[in-house]
Amino acid sequence: MNSLVAGEAASAAQREGTLPPEALPEPVSQGRLVLRKFLRHKLAMVSTVVLLLVVLVAVILPIFWMHKYEDASFPSFARPSSDFPLGTTQVGKDMVSQVLRGTQFSLLIAVVVSIVGTFIGVVFGSVAGYLRGFTDSALSRLTDLFLIIPQIAAAAILAKVFGHGSWFVVALVLALFAWMPIARITRAEAMALSQREFVEAARAAGGGTGRIIFKHLIPNMVGSITVNATLAVAQAVLVEAALSFIGLGVQPPDTSLGRIILENYAQVQTRPWLFFGPFVVLVLISLSINFIGDGLRDAFDPRQRRMKA
Repeated sequence: MNSLVAGEAASAAQREGTLPPEALPEPVSQGRLVLRKFLRHKLAMVSTVVLLLVVLVAVILPIFWMHKYEDASFPSFARPSSDFPLGTTQVGKDMVSQVLRGTQFSLLIAVVVSIVGTFIGVVFGSVAGYLRGFTDSALSRLTDLFLIIPQIAAAAILAKVFGHGSWFVVALVLALFAWMPIARITRAEAMALSQREFVEAARAAGGGTGRIIFKHLIPNMVGSITVNATLAVAQAVLVEAALSFIGLGVQPPDTSLGRIILENYAQVQTRPWLFFGPFVVLVLISLSINFIGDGLRDAFDPRQRRMKA
């Protein structure tokens, strides 16, 4: 009897164009919607797999590889073989182990640059966009000042003077010149969000500036922050490689892909495998991160076609 009544009620609701709450489809959260869109971006998914493989190989393979990166007892300029798939360097080091080591340092530098640069940019941009007035003008002029400074030249001088080519100092120096684009984007979003009702309500409830910025503004900008942080990684990989390629970046005993390319640039015609080994890895990392950033941008874009629940 109860089933009959329920069935009649559902039929009546359907005829009237309304459905009971339990019959409505379950709403999809913003996080799940973004994840679904990202998973449907084929190029971004392929790039994610490629990047994960590069990271796993760079981290795990050195543990099991038959040659150590510091071992210089091998013949100089040995040709590729089963023992040395990419040959050996002029000083008798296995090229595969050198590329693995360089990939580790390049990824570490890129991650540090992305984290530090994103943090500075988000804080500066949020404060400027929310407070406006004199604070906005001062921080905007500071951003403009850093934008007109030649990044490569300034980074090379600072890394040489303060760090003597240490990878961590190079990463911090590059981060000092990586926050400006993120700050500009964050400032524009903060100015728009500061006029929204939930910010007005938080301000009326007595919320302080710091609480409103870190509890209300920044969480609502997570999409653009994530996309720009991802793209900052790719940019940092290329800038570090350029800096090291001209001999003003990472210095021994530290290394990087750019440093390895510099050391073997003279062999590009006679022994091309020494040059193209680290070069291909550098290109793979940069392209894959850029495509992942494109996928994240499309996934977070509310103007993209909505997915069915």
